Amino acid sequence: MVAAAPAAAAKKKEGNKPGVVMTEVVVVKASVEVVDHENRLLTLKGPEGNVVTVRVGEEVRNFHQIKTGDEIVAEYFDSIAVYVEKSGRKPAAGELDMVEVAPLGEKPAGIAVSTSEVKALVKDIDHKKRTVTLQGPEGRSVSLKVDKGVKNFDRVKKGDEVVVVHTEAVAIAVREP
Repeated sequence: MVAAAPAAAAKKKEGNKPGVVMTEVVVVKASVEVVDHENRLLTLKGPEGNVVTVRVGEEVRNFHQIKTGDEIVAEYFDSIAVYVEKSGRKPAAGELDMVEVAPLGEKPAGIAVSTSEVKALVKDIDHKKRTVTLQGPEGRSVSLKVDKGVKNFDRVKKGDEVVVVHTEAVAIAVREP
């Protein structure tokens, strides 16, 4: 990753094609109102007083340690990066998932991360109407309207490659009050 940063910076100096990154982070806290260890159910009360009961799967280690009054903190991260580069490759798609859970004996916690990448070719483009037709890895095409906020759209050409990287992560932890 460190090696990729200078290359990206060099491209920017050359006036590369458009790119955008959109990120959202949401943090939700809830208190444990009821614990049903036998049936692996938690009744949680949210910050606005809403109450929900959830079933906790066997993959959640150390469930027996959760008690009434504990705080559940959930963080959700969503990021989409879109950029355009000169093409030399065929459209492609890939995905990488990762899950990590708390070690035995510690309070329940875990994180799940999913990253997918799709590369599509610019098959057609109308700069005046700000539309682009992309062909994906399975040969299907889609036409999209490009927002006026995307700078350097006039530099995108037929045959360029559009890369979309989508990352989602959820982290959940149980904490004593």
